[in-house]
Parts: sequence; C-alpha cells; structure tokens
Amino acid sequence: MPFRSDDSVIKVRDLAVDFANRRVLNGVNLDLKRGEILGFVGASGAGKSVLTRTIIGLLPMQAGSIEVLGVELSKASQAERQSVDRRWGVLFQQGALFSSLTSGKNVEFPIREYLRLSPKLTTEIAISKLEMVGLKPDVYRNFPSELSGGMIKRVALARALALDPEILFLDEPTSGLDPISAAEFDHLLLTLQETLGISVFMVTHDLDSLHRTCDRIAVLSEGKIAEIGNMDVMLASKHPWLKEYFHGERAHNNEIQVPVKGRRVTEKRV
Repeated sequence: MPFRSDDSVIKVRDLAVDFANRRVLNGVNLDLKRGEILGFVGASGAGKSVLTRTIIGLLPMQAGSIEVLGVELSKASQAERQSVDRRWGVLFQQGALFSSLTSGKNVEFPIREYLRLSPKLTTEIAISKLEMVGLKPDVYRNFPSELSGGMIKRVALARALALDPEILFLDEPTSGLDPISAAEFDHLLLTLQETLGISVFMVTHDLDSLHRTCDRIAVLSEGKIAEIGNMDVMLASKHPWLKEYFHGERAHNNEIQVPVKGRRVTEKRV
C-alpha cells in the first residue's frame, strides 16, 4: 500500500541510547508509517529491543527525539504521555504474561489500569479480544502454565489489543513457535492489521515472517539504520550483513513458495 511521506505515526530522529555502559543506538532515524507493518532486523545484540523499549519509555535516551502520534515524548506532560500510552499495545518476547493471573485477567489488566468499567463489561471485552485472536472463550479461565506456546502468544496479543491501539509493538512474536504456529500467527497479524488498520512495529529474526507480513524492513547495524525498504530492496542490497542474512545458509538453498503481503512469489534463496 502507498504511504505519504508525512503520514508517520512514529518519528525517531538522531536517537542515541546507552545500555550496559555501551552506546547501542547512535543516530537512529526511522519512521513508522500509518497502516504499515514495519519489520525491524539486525544482528544479535545490535539494539533492536533497545529501540522498542526506548520508544515505549522503559529505557532513557541520551540524545535525539521520539515523536509518537504527533507528541514529542521528551516534552510531553504526564497527561499527554498517558494519552499516548493508551494508544499503543505491546507484545513482549515470550508473551510476558503474569503467571499468577488467568488468561482473561491478563487481558483485563490494561483495561482496569486505564478505564473505569464495570467488572461485567471488562470481562466481556477481554473475552471478545481472546476471540479476536482466534481463541475460545473458555481460555479466559486458563492460567499461562496451562497454555501452549502459540496460545500464550495469542493471549499476549489479545492483551496488547485490549485498548484498541493505533500502534502495535511486537518483539520477536514468533520466537519459540514451530513453523506451523508461526505461520498461523503471521496470518492472524495480517488479518488484524488489515481489519483494524493498525500500524505495526515488529522486531523479528524470522525470515518467513518478514516475507509474509512486512510492507517495509529496517536494518539496524552499528547503531544506525543501514538500509530500509521493501523485500526487493533487502534482496538487492550489497550490505554484507544483509547479503548473509537473506542469501546465506539459514535462508535455505532451494526454491520455495512464499506468500508476500497479499501475493505469492517463487523465490530462489541462494
């Protein structure tokens, strides 16, 4: 889908972030366009999750600016910041569900945090979100320890969608899933994005997910964005890490049928 250059829900400019006494991000410039799925990749330890956590306020930045939905976060009042917080949802690695709460209570957590609704309505919303991600209503009563890995990811996604966000952050959403469960999650994500019109910022190392879901991909290397564009741009890039990532042994040495954002192509991975 086409995106206007000025239609960005997130604008990151000249961002610098230190983590564990090391400069991890050093001049990152990045936009998330309204309605797109942006994949974010890079070598292990490059700072992919650090960027996500900095945008949502879990890590401090040393320089630069982050603007979300027209609000520059470093200059926002507490009320403005809370308003922005309600307009995004986050799915952390491994789901990060509260083990002492049932699935339903996990989904209800942000609703109770931000909204003043009756217990009955809160429960009804939680069940509707679980159904939205393809789970049966009776999952509401199950604890995380009673769920499969794929179901945990879906409950975590339901929680991320609890407040009807405009932006969805996904941190390695298919990590730990078998190929079939990962593909099902990707197709669920596409359905939700197309139905709800949300903008998605997805940190992932899953090549198949990148092919299946992303409108654009951004590559983090040496603290900066080394490349950004669609899959054709990634496959044509001469950047050494990208060449190894998309054409190396892990990319499989055969021809496969890959569904790519609404179309199916045959790609020879060499």
